[in-house]
Amino acid sequence: MKKTLLLALLLLPLLGYARTDSTKVNRPKILTGYSGGMSLHLGYAFASTPAEMFRNWSLEGKDFIQSLPKDGVTIGLGGQLRLHLFDHMHVGGEGYVSTMPLAGESSIRTGWGGGFVDGYVTAGRIRPLLGLGMGGGKVSRLFVPTSLDDIIHIKDNIAANASFTKTSFFYINPYVGLEILLGPTKSKSLYLKLDYLLPFGSEKGDVADAHKAWSNFITPSGPRLYVGVMFGKQKD
Repeated sequence: MKKTLLLALLLLPLLGYARTDSTKVNRPKILTGYSGGMSLHLGYAFASTPAEMFRNWSLEGKDFIQSLPKDGVTIGLGGQLRLHLFDHMHVGGEGYVSTMPLAGESSIRTGWGGGFVDGYVTAGRIRPLLGLGMGGGKVSRLFVPTSLDDIIHIKDNIAANASFTKTSFFYINPYVGLEILLGPTKSKSLYLKLDYLLPFGSEKGDVADAHKAWSNFITPSGPRLYVGVMFGKQKD
């Protein structure tokens, strides 16, 4: 009896180790990787009228505003950092700047940043994903007249050769994407994404209207296609 009890006491640590080791092996991993990178994008943004495109109080009532563009191509770059969870989810942060060149020296520049989450599946080296981003940013609108007839008269007959406004916004950004995993360890990938930024901001775009920045859908808005490269560590 004593020998049996002594043998059991000696085996208990080994049994406990085996059980602990088995638990570790079977426990699912939460964090399965991380990655980040830069991407270029090309898009098309539009508004229903030139007045909505520029949202500039100093242009109201001017005849030439109807001849201004209400859409255009926008180009830019940015980057993102993300964690891979459960080998099926990305959670991270991102930031981008996108510029739409217009006639002459006029332009509309949009900068935004925030968080995102997406779900993905992996089939070999192909990884489709579907996600949603949320955050905030600003639209900077620069109008420079292209002729003397378009010179802006602000008030008291004071002429200006340019007009600049900013609009703060909150955004929701749905997107779809595709990654092509590269290298023997699949630690690099070619990243493709198509999104549609939906910004909500102040009606006029004046800095003094910043307290209304969360009430109205603003333009220009439209789809963008991103192409970039990701680097990181991923689960085999």
